[in-house]
Amino acid sequence: MAATPALAEKARDLQFINGSLGRDAERQLQDRGFAHISTHKSSSGYVNSYWWDEGDDKCVTVEVYDGRVMTINDASDQDCGKHKGDDALAAVGVVAGAALLGSLFGHKSHHREGKEYNNEDTNHFERGYQDGLHNASYHNYDRSNAYSHGYEKGVDEREANLRHHHRRGGYQRAAQFKDLQGDRARGGMEALEQRGFRQVDNFASGETRYSIQWQPQTRQCLQVTIADGRFYDLRDIGRHPECR
Repeated sequence: MAATPALAEKARDLQFINGSLGRDAERQLQDRGFAHISTHKSSSGYVNSYWWDEGDDKCVTVEVYDGRVMTINDASDQDCGKHKGDDALAAVGVVAGAALLGSLFGHKSHHREGKEYNNEDTNHFERGYQDGLHNASYHNYDRSNAYSHGYEKGVDEREANLRHHHRRGGYQRAAQFKDLQGDRARGGMEALEQRGFRQVDNFASGETRYSIQWQPQTRQCLQVTIADGRFYDLRDIGRHPECR
């Protein structure tokens, strides 16, 4: 006999997935009638995903950090690109107009960080978010704090989505380095050397050390920040007097 799926619950009935692995939480939600709508990353490592249960007209948001569920909360229909009484989500599979795309891919409740905005400020926030997300120039002609906040959140999500990118174009493969963040300094230095980097400068500020690494084949110039004996941060700074 086929198993009968459980009725969809509200977020308060789904608290048992807190602490579980993200992939396990996804399976639990799907088993309870929820469909994934969208996922949003932040530079701090948090990932918010939105889930919609069509049968129950219910939207929830799941917050994941370091691969595990931290919170699950109820969200608005609009967060799932759904308005009561319409078939917006079903329409995505057929044709999507600009208004529908805006509702699906616009900012979400978690972006506002609990701040309450009126309709006008919400529009300002959305315009700022879209400008920041798509790398448009900052254009706050209304001098709106909501626009500034939205732009900040859009930039943050864009940067999180592009963590894989080395900020360079062309056909030449760049040397990997972001996977070394958090490694012990000795092992990290050995790994950089194996990938063609060599230290060209180093300096210290208090207990924190900085190493400038140059890869001549890919022309990558890294600044490595070392704290407590580990690689705290690695970033391609593009240029440095010793990177040549």
